[in-house]
Amino acid sequence: MRFLHLFPVMTAVVLMVLSGPARALDVDLELVLAVDVSGSIEKDEAELQREGFVQAFRNEAVIRAVTSGEHKRIAVTYVEWAGTGHQRMGIDWRIIDGVKAAHGFADELSGLPFASALWTSISGAIDFGMERLRASPHRSKRRVIDISGDGANNHGEAVLPARDRAVRQGVTINGLPIVNGRPSPYGMPQLPNLDWYFEDCVIGGPGAFIVVADGFADFGRAIKRKLIREIAGLGGLRHRPSLLHQARLEARPPCDAGEQMLLEMDDT
Repeated sequence: MRFLHLFPVMTAVVLMVLSGPARALDVDLELVLAVDVSGSIEKDEAELQREGFVQAFRNEAVIRAVTSGEHKRIAVTYVEWAGTGHQRMGIDWRIIDGVKAAHGFADELSGLPFASALWTSISGAIDFGMERLRASPHRSKRRVIDISGDGANNHGEAVLPARDRAVRQGVTINGLPIVNGRPSPYGMPQLPNLDWYFEDCVIGGPGAFIVVADGFADFGRAIKRKLIREIAGLGGLRHRPSLLHQARLEARPPCDAGEQMLLEMDDT
């Protein structure tokens, strides 16, 4: 009788041994959602981003896209990034295979704490996304890193080598540039034609594309459309709201535009 108090503990251990690690599954897509939380994004804007993802995974059209593939499921992980020293995994790999799983993922997202950090390292986000893909227990024919952000790479390694390493390993990088004209809280101006920068310097791989958000208030619409295209495997270069950037006065930004802007600010 004196050992009865150990029964619940022993039962839990037995169940853990029997269940083992998470079962590897064949999925239609392994998707890394890499979300910018750098200092240029204020808390209310970060909340708009987060709510956009939450509502997207509760959306019937997104869930229908998930369950329309060969395996009728995808694997998703959610990370937030800023400078080279700030890549934070918010939610580890989750299988989305229907309404219950999608809503559960949305609920997890809505409960995550917010933490911002300095600088914008898209190269660091890509490298971290590659780490997460290597850590995935699942198998798929398509592996995608989805980069959303409101600025150019200005910290750590240049963006092109990181992008090209990922593409050489068969990974597609898609982009969601958040185009807005507001300077960062630290006085750094926004890069003109950020969508062109994402096209030329960030995305790459089979079927790579961008969807442009016309400001943070437009993020929810943009991410829903982007997820449907990503999940369904619909490539193509871009989708831009029809009124965005009607007049193009600036040249296409170079891929070191973020680093150059910092140097110009140091010289003033």
